[in-house]
Amino acid sequence: MSIYREYDIRGIFEKELNDANVTRLGYALAEEMREFGDYVAVGYDARSHSPVLFEYLTAGLNAGGMKVLGMGMVPTPVNYFCNYQEFDGVTPCASVMITGSHNPSEYNGFKITINKAPFFGEQIYTLGRKIDVMEMPIKVERHVVEIDALSRYKRFMVESFGHLRGMKERIVYDCGNGVAGLAVEEIFKELELTTKGIYVEPDGTFPNHHPDPSEEHNLEDIKKLLASEGDIAFAYDGDADRIAVLTPRNNIKGDMMALLFSLKMKNPIVIGEVKCSQVMYDTLTERGATAVMYKTGHSNLKVKMKELHADLACEVSGHVFFADRYFGYDDAIYATLRMLELIHEGVDLDAEIAKLPHVFSTEEIKVKTTEQEKFPLMAKLKELLQTPPASFPPIKAIIDVDGVRVIFDKGWGLVRASNTTPVLVTRFESTEQAEAIRYEEALNGLIQEAQKQLKA
Repeated sequence: MSIYREYDIRGIFEKELNDANVTRLGYALAEEMREFGDYVAVGYDARSHSPVLFEYLTAGLNAGGMKVLGMGMVPTPVNYFCNYQEFDGVTPCASVMITGSHNPSEYNGFKITINKAPFFGEQIYTLGRKIDVMEMPIKVERHVVEIDALSRYKRFMVESFGHLRGMKERIVYDCGNGVAGLAVEEIFKELELTTKGIYVEPDGTFPNHHPDPSEEHNLEDIKKLLASEGDIAFAYDGDADRIAVLTPRNNIKGDMMALLFSLKMKNPIVIGEVKCSQVMYDTLTERGATAVMYKTGHSNLKVKMKELHADLACEVSGHVFFADRYFGYDDAIYATLRMLELIHEGVDLDAEIAKLPHVFSTEEIKVKTTEQEKFPLMAKLKELLQTPPASFPPIKAIIDVDGVRVIFDKGWGLVRASNTTPVLVTRFESTEQAEAIRYEEALNGLIQEAQKQLKA
């Protein structure tokens, strides 16, 4: 059951994701999909075992009565894109992306969309319990229709952003040997942009660096290239649904990207997650936008966007979701083109960031724990926050939409359990550096006390 996570299904190839488990997964998913249609679009990332998992999954989907539209190796956004497209008279009712995202190369997984909505949370856990007691389905004749979704996606981007053709800015980018290069190279070429890419060839062993642009050390090579040959830089994660944007002066995180993107939107509704800076929420409100704080996680944000008819959503880690002029999912390639559009329209990214109030923020700091302990640990921490020690900074409010975001006089501290890894994720922010450190030390002390009490 450990492979069934909040937002997706994820595990180690052959050890957990083997023929029996993945075939049964396909069969169980077919039962969920059949009420909406007969066709499911399936794609996969650059990992060497992704095509093998495609065959396992297809066997189960076919046995369950679903026909598969096979798109081959594609970025995750191309997989999402298929839910809004017709192929030879057929519109898929669902899609599955086989990807380990930014996890180590031995991992893989499945991101599932059914009836244009993410399949996640309790839906995944219930599916896992059903599969756990399921017999192996009887395999039937293979039914896969190959489709060229990637070309359709690239054409859409080129047509949507034709006004960028011939931009003079020097663009450098790092695909991290993930699948972003399958799309961005040709899109940039068609738009006649001045570009230079590194680690563009897909290679699921990730020989140059880990494909996670939210980790600063993975950006060393693209920073060097930006310094010598670029005006703007982009870096992508393994399946191209997360982005890093770098200028000569800034590494622009997802919450600051949201502020930039919303500049050209009239009174937008913007959803952020609990790790986003208070500067983002306050600045959006000052501009007349509606700013909403919600749970971390791409599935959570997609659902909330649809509920509120929001224009934009973001995560600090670089997931950016556009419903404004787009379909409402996280797409690092589309975000790249929207960022270039801002520059094309005369927005000085660094100057806009320089206008914002200055705060001291930490990166995401991860506290190691276990899958079994992380949620009880959060429950104990919430209990301790009700009667904190006398030395604890005065608490103004506690926001518990996802973990605990503790509001202090001059900033905030966040502690939440990761839904994908055995860690607590913390982040701290204040208008004064000394206070940010104080909040970090205070909450870390309370986490340690919670761990001690759980073990007692």
